[in-house]
Amino acid sequence: MIRVSSSQAAANGRSLYERQKHFAAALLNPDMPMPDGLVGPDREPSVRRFNVYRNNVVTSLVDTLKATFPAVRRIVGDEFFAAMARLYVASEPPRTPVMLDYGATFADFVGTFEPARSVPYLADVARLERAWMDAYHAAESRPVDLARLGAIDSRRLSQIALTLHPSVRIVRSAFPVVAIWLMNVSENAPVAIDLFRGGEHAIVMRPVADVEVRRVTVGAATFIQGLADGATIAEATALALDDDSTFDLTNALANLFATDAIAGWSERDDCDSTTMARPA
Repeated sequence: MIRVSSSQAAANGRSLYERQKHFAAALLNPDMPMPDGLVGPDREPSVRRFNVYRNNVVTSLVDTLKATFPAVRRIVGDEFFAAMARLYVASEPPRTPVMLDYGATFADFVGTFEPARSVPYLADVARLERAWMDAYHAAESRPVDLARLGAIDSRRLSQIALTLHPSVRIVRSAFPVVAIWLMNVSENAPVAIDLFRGGEHAIVMRPVADVEVRRVTVGAATFIQGLADGATIAEATALALDDDSTFDLTNALANLFATDAIAGWSERDDCDSTTMARPA
């Protein structure tokens, strides 16, 4: 157990916040010395005791990243991943006490991590894995009945904004990210994948018990992301057609309802939104 000496704390004249900030920084940075004023049960400073505590904290955060990003770890190997994760831990301490939230920015870190530049798809794999984790822990929601939407006058459909299931996430990549991810989360030996065969985009969701990862077209990915951002069906369709002139709205809507990805909808009148239907 590590204690802060009250007399030392008073003597150095630092505020509690400053001492806590310095302590937190030292925990995650092995190059920093043990903060002043820390003593063990014998009331004596102990660098060894602090280093053990520091190592346990960093190791637990690295283990959290290992559990969240197994495909990334398999791609680069345990040693590389551990080194990369430790640098991330030092630069990105936890923002909340909920460890499920930790690693939300890991994919962005991987994308700027110079030693990983030789694996250009690695950040996108990390984004897919983070989306899987977020979908797994998302709130429950009952899907809406397609028949209720079918009862709406078709002339009003352009004003309808669909509410997606809370677990829905979209991941876009210039690389075949779904194929790479699938290969590295299975027990099978890796096989060669043509990285230049074209990008893949995925919808990740957990409508019932299991997380599902499905490939979608670029137009469908843009359409679904537009809905997630609050666009109406008409607005999201326009965005999708800008990205993909072959976008099929009927097929996209049918797939969303068939996979229970729609949790409700509302009707917008200019900037106003009035709730029309919610799952019972």
